[in-house]
Amino acid sequence: MPIKLNEKTFFGQPRPLVTIFGVEMWERFSFYGMQGILLLYMFYPVAQGGLGMPQPIAVGIIGAYGGSVYLATIAGAWLADRIFGSERVLFYAAILVMIGHIALAVLPSFVGLGVGLVLIALGAGGVKSNATSVVGQLYAPGDIRRDAGFSLYYLGINLGAFAGPLATGLLQTTMGFHWGFGLAAVGMAAGLTQYTFGRKRLPDSSREVPNPLPKQNRWGILAFSVGGLAVIGVLLWVKVIRVDNLAGVITLASAAAAVSYFIVMLTSSRITTIERLRVAAFIPLFIGTAAFWSLYQQQFTVVTVFANDQLNLDILGWKMPVSWVQSINPVFIIILSGIFAALWTRLGTKQPSIPIKFALGIMGVGIGFLLFLPIAHAGAHAAPLLALVGILFVFTIGELLISPVGLSAATKLAPAAFRTQMIALLFLASALGTAMSGQLAQFYNQQDSTSYFAISGIAAIAIGFVLVLLSRWVIKMMGGVR
Repeated sequence: MPIKLNEKTFFGQPRPLVTIFGVEMWERFSFYGMQGILLLYMFYPVAQGGLGMPQPIAVGIIGAYGGSVYLATIAGAWLADRIFGSERVLFYAAILVMIGHIALAVLPSFVGLGVGLVLIALGAGGVKSNATSVVGQLYAPGDIRRDAGFSLYYLGINLGAFAGPLATGLLQTTMGFHWGFGLAAVGMAAGLTQYTFGRKRLPDSSREVPNPLPKQNRWGILAFSVGGLAVIGVLLWVKVIRVDNLAGVITLASAAAAVSYFIVMLTSSRITTIERLRVAAFIPLFIGTAAFWSLYQQQFTVVTVFANDQLNLDILGWKMPVSWVQSINPVFIIILSGIFAALWTRLGTKQPSIPIKFALGIMGVGIGFLLFLPIAHAGAHAAPLLALVGILFVFTIGELLISPVGLSAATKLAPAAFRTQMIALLFLASALGTAMSGQLAQFYNQQDSTSYFAISGIAAIAIGFVLVLLSRWVIKMMGGVR
């Protein structure tokens, strides 16, 4: 959307960014607030208000659930590109998220867990892909503010991610898990309220359907969807899909969906030659993103278990809630995202290329895992909190080199006919990585954590180095995009 010279701005960005900034802030408040206490809820004993699940199964479910959120971006993006447009899907997906949190808060035991996580995963997938698409449509092609704008958008996400675990964790420790889940629902309701008032200011392009589905094909799509759900139901019934292999199932589904998406885009007659080259350039970025998230997302599994079992949470005689550890990373993002936005703006065309930023981000999370080695065997509740704060600082540097840059790159490299679905493809990398994080976390053993942290860190650094070697080829295939 072209920006008028006399238009009111938000920190130098298009004014409608405020609306998306707000709804994503509250959605992340509810999402991360719930996720901050979710693993604890699953493996804490019943006497402490939990479900008493075995820890390896619980971390696997966290990975599968997180992967499902990103996998659901496919459906959200497809609905936007083919039927409803990004803005409408964003609105109704946010409503679905709120209903999911209500289910977790009010429905009992495993019923609430299952219904709540399914609804939140579906809704969050729709919010993720379409909020990002709408942000991308606020900028004219070549607008140098785009990367800075995505960094500010990412700041809004992390304001919610910071406050959510603090609020729900405090309620969980004082009043119980279900009160925490209820607060997450209230947060999403607040986001929907402010979004409703700001919808009209969003660009008209956000309501357009880029590649409309012919009406005569809609019944076939509906039948296919119902058939797919029926197959999943049967696989659950015959126990091919089980709680102990969910992470593996989501990993395979994410990989298969990603391969299919790349094939469809690369062979489509609706994209130009330069667009096809740019899609090909996205492949190594996709692989690097998946590798990054497979380690980074272990904040919600391995890091949570480490904090619960080994971290000294005593602060002047007061025991900090375990879930508050999840607010450390957002604090650094809030502090650093503006710095990174200013840095990219100041450097302009001299800033590092997209593949180099990706490579440095992957290496960063690998270094973070290696930094666990000195405290890996500190003993029960003996590892210093400050050490984990330093590790998560390094994680944050990696994240700021991957996530906002990746969102921006997806909008730059997207073929016109696959605008929102290209963002879904980026989130498929996150789905693949997050599901893998759940699988990897099942191998974490406090008695042999040194090997786990060392192997994970070295592998990430090696992948980053390979991407550095490929960077010139990637830049050439990007056809002028930086």
